Amino acid sequence: MKDTMNHTNTRSKAALKTLLATIAFGVCAAASAQTAGTWSVAAGINNIAPKGATEPMSAPSIVNSTTSLNSDAQPLVDISYAYTDHISVEVGIGTPYKYKLSGAGALQGSGQLGTLKLLPPTVFAQYRFLDANAPLRPYVGLGVTYAKFYDETGSGTLTGISNTGQTPTTFTVDAAWGVTPELGLIYAFNNKWFAEGMIGKTYINTTVHLSTGQTAGTTLNPVVTSLVVGYRF
Repeated sequence: MKDTMNHTNTRSKAALKTLLATIAFGVCAAASAQTAGTWSVAAGINNIAPKGATEPMSAPSIVNSTTSLNSDAQPLVDISYAYTDHISVEVGIGTPYKYKLSGAGALQGSGQLGTLKLLPPTVFAQYRFLDANAPLRPYVGLGVTYAKFYDETGSGTLTGISNTGQTPTTFTVDAAWGVTPELGLIYAFNNKWFAEGMIGKTYINTTVHLSTGQTAGTTLNPVVTSLVVGYRF
């Protein structure tokens, strides 16, 4: 009888040790999820909405001839590395954004003047608040954005306005650098999976060049919003 009780106690102690070890492992795993040295990859959607219109086109052109761009959303992939429990670096890349160039100012109502594509890779430095194990962590960041415009295509309307219907008017947009401050929030489902939302604004200026010689300075300053789901390893 005594041997049976001893055997039972031994098994109970062993089970308790196993349980404690499992809990300790789980705590360690959770602690490592958002700590220094952690990599993460996230995918989702990103929207870039330019604000305002271009400056008036240079002469010869109709007075107050300006243009505006629509907003566009595209798939996004974020790759992040945590240097410390609070400081991380994140790179955001995605598919090209497609924009329609429309008449504004004196050209309001003239319709579509052209189309273009944009690739804006951005590198962020971020500071994440609260403890590394907190399931909900707000953060602030500052990014450097390189805006590459390409595949610019003018419309017949643009030709009619700028070139009286002669040789089709083409245009180009200068590549430019900008800065992107951001605010974000991360929610950890567990020690591996998380969701992240961000809103920011990119401060960027560029210039539109028409083949007919006119130019227009452009302050884009788009509002950027994204929602992604990610995995840490």
